[in-house]
Amino acid sequence: MRAFLQSFLRPTRLEPGASPGRGPAVVIRLVVTYLVLIALGGIFSVPAIWMISSSLHDLSGVFAQPFQWIPDPAQWENYRRAVSVLPFPRFLLNTIVITVPVMFATLVSSALVAYGFARFRFPGRDFLFAVCLATMMLPGQVTMIPLFIAFSHLGWIDTYLPLIVPSLFGSPFYIFLLRQFFLTIPVDSEEAAIIDGAGRLRIWWSIIMPQARPAMVTVLIFSFVGTWNDLFGPLIYINSPEKATLTLGLNLMKTQIMGSGIVEWNILMAASLLVLIPNILLFAFAQRHFVQGITMGGGRS
Repeated sequence: MRAFLQSFLRPTRLEPGASPGRGPAVVIRLVVTYLVLIALGGIFSVPAIWMISSSLHDLSGVFAQPFQWIPDPAQWENYRRAVSVLPFPRFLLNTIVITVPVMFATLVSSALVAYGFARFRFPGRDFLFAVCLATMMLPGQVTMIPLFIAFSHLGWIDTYLPLIVPSLFGSPFYIFLLRQFFLTIPVDSEEAAIIDGAGRLRIWWSIIMPQARPAMVTVLIFSFVGTWNDLFGPLIYINSPEKATLTLGLNLMKTQIMGSGIVEWNILMAASLLVLIPNILLFAFAQRHFVQGITMGGGRS
């Protein structure tokens, strides 16, 4: 299957003196390629389409067989109920209060460490970088109990500090991604800045960071999605319902909208779609920088 796809995706070589026009073979290859991509895109879109359709059904329509993909009539009232069952504006504000500091703290701290690994030569640099990458292999369940005990001794339980403070120390994956991107930036401009008397922090802020915009956007998108959709962290550290985030609110909604012991999945799907919209909009507006940051981040080692 892989060889079949590669045969269609690899570029066509033109013979010397040949016309750059598209011959039948090129057109067929393009048609097959687009058909395969459209089919794969449609398959991966089915869960999202089902969620949108279910959010516009009544409860009986969600489990109807066969499933009616186009609701008739559409229950737009589900969205009003979704934001009224629980204090959605409050949960939205709580999520923003956590997400925005985490995004920028993660970016700044990871970029500083990545710049050190990319430009400074010191004893044990490669070993420390390997240790940094090795921490990515530890699942969160391994460090969950020690971190909870530490934060409990600090009196941070039922506050946002356990969710924000760790971002001040960087993330191994973002450090790796930014370091790889920094290695692709020529050192000529930095050497000229050093001759002019600029310090390393000034070079990092004024020269490196502007040139690393695609990688920065990638880190911000990943950080936003990871924090915005995080359920595990708030579920462990947040006890007060008024401090809940949107994802924790969805979990609460699953139990609180059960009037007669039945989960109203159509209301839950409407609320889930509202929570998902910021992720879609962010990627739609920043996908060009995101793709560039991912592709260029795997450069030199």
